[in-house]
Amino acid sequence: MKIAVIGAGRIGGTIGGKWEAAGHEVVYGLREPSKKQGAKSIAEALRSADTVLLAIPGAAVVQFAQEHAKELDGKMVIDATNNLGGASTNSWQEISALAPKVSLYRAFNTYGFDVFAEPLIGGERPDLFYAGPDDAIEQLIADAGVRPVRVGGIDTVDVVDGVLRLWLRFAQSRGRRIAFKLIAD
Repeated sequence: MKIAVIGAGRIGGTIGGKWEAAGHEVVYGLREPSKKQGAKSIAEALRSADTVLLAIPGAAVVQFAQEHAKELDGKMVIDATNNLGGASTNSWQEISALAPKVSLYRAFNTYGFDVFAEPLIGGERPDLFYAGPDDAIEQLIADAGVRPVRVGGIDTVDVVDGVLRLWLRFAQSRGRRIAFKLIAD
């Protein structure tokens, strides 16, 4: 799969590295491509990809979508951002309005990068709860080292963001190396 990782910080760099190791063709799109070897401009990275991971500051997502709506349209876009100071943690409404042909997923936003860097916690592989129109990104989630659990469609994005809030609460008192597991008969 050809993936553009927009942002090469802790989340983008960690998940992008996992995908590279799994054999995906990953290109990092950065405002300043010289900051990471092999990175390209954002527009260049978007043109060459069919899937996009947004791993930029949550407060920058709307401006990013405004600038790159044409390049995003028709692609699978995985929103791993969190706008913790905003009215909403996610920018789904804005992205959907600017790029209406995007297949939008909410994933990789509920844990810190350290969970993805070393995904075995207490000998268990964590579950990653995600929202989106279908299960098309499940292999990408598994390739990042966690087990995919689809919560539902676009109407469940706030449920996924609720998992983030729960993780943040526990991380304050128990540390960042925590994750969740769905257990069922």
